[in-house]
Amino acid sequence: MKLKKFALGALAVLVVGGTAGWLSLDKETRGLLAAMPTNRDLLFWSQPQRDAAFRAMDRISLLAKWHDIPAGSTPSPLPPGPPLKLQLDVDAYMAGQRGAALLVLQDGKLRLERYGLDFDRNGRWTSFSVAKSLTSTLMGAAIRDGFIKSLDDKVSVYIPEMKGSAYDDVSIRQLLTMTSGVKWNEDYADPKSDVAQFNNHKPEEGVDSLVSYMRKLPREVPAGTRWLYSTGETNLVGILINRATKKPLATYLSEKIWVPAGMEQKATWILSKTGQEISGCCIQAAPRDFARFGQFILNGAVVNGKSIVPEGWLADATTSRTTIGQPGRGYGYQWWTYDSGAFTARGIFGQGIFIDPKRKLVIVSNADWAGGARDPGASASREAFYQAVQKAVDDEAAAGPHS
Repeated sequence: MKLKKFALGALAVLVVGGTAGWLSLDKETRGLLAAMPTNRDLLFWSQPQRDAAFRAMDRISLLAKWHDIPAGSTPSPLPPGPPLKLQLDVDAYMAGQRGAALLVLQDGKLRLERYGLDFDRNGRWTSFSVAKSLTSTLMGAAIRDGFIKSLDDKVSVYIPEMKGSAYDDVSIRQLLTMTSGVKWNEDYADPKSDVAQFNNHKPEEGVDSLVSYMRKLPREVPAGTRWLYSTGETNLVGILINRATKKPLATYLSEKIWVPAGMEQKATWILSKTGQEISGCCIQAAPRDFARFGQFILNGAVVNGKSIVPEGWLADATTSRTTIGQPGRGYGYQWWTYDSGAFTARGIFGQGIFIDPKRKLVIVSNADWAGGARDPGASASREAFYQAVQKAVDDEAAAGPHS
């Protein structure tokens, strides 16, 4: 399938390092960039625009700026394993998901790897809110490194500009679990929602754009009494880590995870208007490196025999800290949880890293769901796929090693 190309008039407003930078790009990349929309509000792009943009967010300086997340020189291996015997048609599943990448690691071995939408293992696909779970892991690292004293510290201790706002008395723990009680609208279909508007907000002079937006939000209920999904909360978590560590999040991510976990390619992190990584969203990475991150978490986030996070952190982060109104599900520290012990990082339009410690499973999904940001049908289909993989692993175990 070849991507539909849009009017070349868009080239007049694209800025890709000037003429020399444009000519240095390969033909495929130039074709992708020619298809890019001039509208920055990606929630309202057409499907062909999303197909083009989700693999090229960090090649379009009109839409965003970014920081690189350098990788090391020695990628960790992903040895092949025997193909999974799934009781479903994987090609049909990929088509229904409009999948760009689908990988299954089991016991550290790559047992399924498929690509679609003219994408392949060498490209970088955007994460959307999968980035929240990486931000959470950096919070654990910052506590382990002594930059942050306690999850019970108040947000305003690290972000003084929040004093006097609804976040003044909110703890870091309440930010991580999205139980601040502050009003927020995460409706992806509403152009006037907070999630659609925060990154286009004109900040007060000298104030970070995200802080400027978030500190004006009103309190709705007492802190700690209600869960409400809020990308804005994760954005504050990221700013807090940045303030505490005095390092860009991309640098800290490279130091704590990307290099020691053996990522194969550099990744990138989209920035806000005032130059801060948007920590609730938009890390561009190769699918195999998303899989390596999942395996890193499954292995306890261990580097040279020591975990980068405090003892007990991952157990707390990946099990339910608050109810979300769905039977058998919960929310931890920026991870979606299952009562079964599995947990997942999730992003709109079909991004995900599903981790099942019991079965030593990591499942990575990159996609552009046809039904929109949340697409209930595609979401249900993905849950069914997770269950099919779990069943295949269970059937293998029951059959024994000589089956």
